[in-house]
Amino acid sequence: MRIRAVAAVSGALALTALTALTALTVLPASAAPAGGTGKPAAAAEPVLSKVLVNGGKDIVLGTTAPKTITLSVTASHASGIADGWVLLWHGTDPDEGMDGALVPEGGATCKNASATAATCALTLTIDPKADLRWNKVAGSWHVLAGASAKDGGLTSYDSYTTARVQRLSKLTVNAAPEPVKKGRTITVTGKLSRANWEDHAYHGYTGQPVRLQFRKKTGSTYTTVKTVRTNGTGNLKTTVKASVDGYWRYSFAGTSTTPAVTTAGDFVDVR
Repeated sequence: MRIRAVAAVSGALALTALTALTALTVLPASAAPAGGTGKPAAAAEPVLSKVLVNGGKDIVLGTTAPKTITLSVTASHASGIADGWVLLWHGTDPDEGMDGALVPEGGATCKNASATAATCALTLTIDPKADLRWNKVAGSWHVLAGASAKDGGLTSYDSYTTARVQRLSKLTVNAAPEPVKKGRTITVTGKLSRANWEDHAYHGYTGQPVRLQFRKKTGSTYTTVKTVRTNGTGNLKTTVKASVDGYWRYSFAGTSTTPAVTTAGDFVDVR
């Protein structure tokens, strides 16, 4: 039983996580099948074949708005599948090093693919104010997943796979002056910021490389002109020579904790 796993998780979330975790017989992460597929150690236990979190996409949250996602586990057993569960936890070890847990609100809805296999889906609503209280939990989360068979057998992996929970990013651009004479200098400014889950505001993302890109008015694709690094407040500023009408934009590739973001193009009329 993973009773100590939620010692660092507070409030109602701790109670929910405790109920969910201690209700399972959890196999250690080292027993999980390589690559997230394969047969558990005991033949009588259900076999997990697929676990999906948010449709395989990163989970991105801002400072206040809750987000609802879908979790699913596909499993099989000779007697059929009765139930499935998926939850996310953050930390180094579920016994001693957990500092966050995201637990679905209700039970799973299972849809049979055959007499022996089923996919069980759950809904998880994440509130950044209530559930994500520290910026340090951004990044990779462990995915606990399991299933129970109709004959009573069950299996669960505390780290079957992983999913990323990220801090929403914002990016702005402004190219000036506009219009501008051909051959004159254009200054392109902007700012890269991201959600702070501790004070529920957006702060500049410092020291990050951001690409300045240009598309001709008559063109269809953007080309990277140079890479600009954000300063100590997340601001961007660089200069280029005006040569032809077109659109200027900034593009950030993202990091493990923060998603990629690209601005719309800012048109400059060159005369």
